[in-house]
Amino acid sequence: MSASPFDSMVHARLFGDAEIARLFSDTAEIRAMMLVLGALAKVQGQAGVIPEVSGAFLHRATMEIQIDPGGLAQSVGENGVSVPGLVAAMRKALEAPEHAAYLHWGATSQDIQDSALMLRARQALALIEARLKGALTALADLADAEAETPMAARTYGQVAVPSSFGALVAVWGWPVIAALERLGALSPKLAVSLSGAGGTGTMLGPGPAMIRAALAKALGLADPGRSWHAERGLITEIAQCCQAVTAAAAKPGEDLLILTRSDVGELRLSGGGASSTMPQKENPVAPSVLVALARFGAAQAGALQTPAHREARDGAAWFTEWLVLPGLVMAAGKSAAVLAETIGQITPDKPAMAARLADPLGLIHAEALSFALAGIMPRPDAQAEVKRLALAAKASATPLPDLVAAAHPTLAMPPLSGRATLGTAPDEARAFAKAARAIADGQG
Repeated sequence: MSASPFDSMVHARLFGDAEIARLFSDTAEIRAMMLVLGALAKVQGQAGVIPEVSGAFLHRATMEIQIDPGGLAQSVGENGVSVPGLVAAMRKALEAPEHAAYLHWGATSQDIQDSALMLRARQALALIEARLKGALTALADLADAEAETPMAARTYGQVAVPSSFGALVAVWGWPVIAALERLGALSPKLAVSLSGAGGTGTMLGPGPAMIRAALAKALGLADPGRSWHAERGLITEIAQCCQAVTAAAAKPGEDLLILTRSDVGELRLSGGGASSTMPQKENPVAPSVLVALARFGAAQAGALQTPAHREARDGAAWFTEWLVLPGLVMAAGKSAAVLAETIGQITPDKPAMAARLADPLGLIHAEALSFALAGIMPRPDAQAEVKRLALAAKASATPLPDLVAAAHPTLAMPPLSGRATLGTAPDEARAFAKAARAIADGQG
């Protein structure tokens, strides 16, 4: 196995995500930093901080020259950042020392790298958002179609009360809506970084705030109004949003691992994986990927929630972000893609669901029977009575409703089958479907 399964050729179809990976490649990082450097030169030239002709030249040239990522390795190993080596390589490639001297004027490495990260994060988060909306549409369709498909709700792994499959799908879907709302709120916050070596902007020119605002506009990023070199709330928020995506996708993953089990079989999943030795197996690979990515996401996000950045800038904490954030974004992107695909592969086994509800002992109706009895005796007594009769039902293999009816012949028995037993489950499913479609269609 390679150091990272995300860029492994062997595991490319399992964990890999080519679209997101392109944004976190060496080439993409260098290209994004060059765009930042070019835009900075242009706005500084327009502001008179550097010669305008040099600013225009550098802006145009940074979109044309090519820099070999491998050529920066030695410099990064020595300096701990890529910008010094990149600027040196660009100045050499420009072959115009009269203009190249103004490249990276007054900025610091963190300004360039953080701003470039924001450019790539914006694209990655847009991809994740689009994939989640696709998953949300699939969830809405499934919840609507199965709003009144009866199935047993389970609590603590035990059959509890009648519900509907559509209501369970709604439970899967609301965290996806929450994740989308977080992504939508985050995107406008992605901010440029420009405050110089110690966060004071001293060498950027006579109006550092004006230069920062102009750079933000040029790059289509927010102006933070301050230095955020050591204030990493934005990075933490990106991490938390990505972790929320993986967590949302893990909920259906976990339930699918249970409901597709051979001894449960209430859901079927097309496209299951094969075993190397057991021909009958159809392993739930996609749900397992969703659960694994969520566990990975939680661990990675945790690494960015603890260490504060020391003083004006902090190399160790910054390096930690480089180690963690790309994999976390990859996990979120892959989770969103796998979720959208997996929802479309689900088929409920309605006879299996009905058989679970039609348990001969009728224990699934214990709650309804206890509330019916509460109409003729105190609620605690009714609960104790049904519990006693449930034990008797198990011991005698006699249906619980029959025992209740025999013990309390005047009791008006509650509905034990049909739509009335589902409570608000169909309404929950349809309410989610309506909300989900509004958000997926851009109306929410």
